[in-house]
Amino acid sequence: MKLTALDIQQQQFRTRFRGFDIREVDAFLDLTADSFAQLLAENDSLRDRIDRLEHELLGYKQREETFKKAMLNSQQAIDQMKKNAQQSADLVVAEAEVKAEKILNNAHQRLGRLQEDIEELKRQRVQIEAQIRSILDGHSRLLEMGVEASKARDQEDTKVQVLKKT
Repeated sequence: MKLTALDIQQQQFRTRFRGFDIREVDAFLDLTADSFAQLLAENDSLRDRIDRLEHELLGYKQREETFKKAMLNSQQAIDQMKKNAQQSADLVVAEAEVKAEKILNNAHQRLGRLQEDIEELKRQRVQIEAQIRSILDGHSRLLEMGVEASKARDQEDTKVQVLKKT
């Protein structure tokens, strides 16, 4: 059973011979009832305050949870951004490597073509030199033949002149 201040004030005691002084008991009961009423009021006030603080605490906990989720989402977004940046960087590097490889392959192919062209020019030079030598040899032989023919004519002319003088 819950005791109230009114219960204390209305409490009646039986009187007996040589019992307590009724006025003192009533004064004490009034004092006790007032103190009890103050304690109950303070208790109600404290309960209200506890309820308000618990409600406030719940709000803080909800905000804290919201902040934690926001922080987690922010961290996940940052991690995703880092991952995306790393992937982009890897992609740029890969594309650069592919381009560099293409450039290098083109340079090797061009070098090969240039070396082939140089070899072809060397062969052509050798052929041209051989043709020129052949032409020069041919002309040298013609000159020699012309010189020999000239000598032969000169000898014949000399013979003819000797025969004319005789």
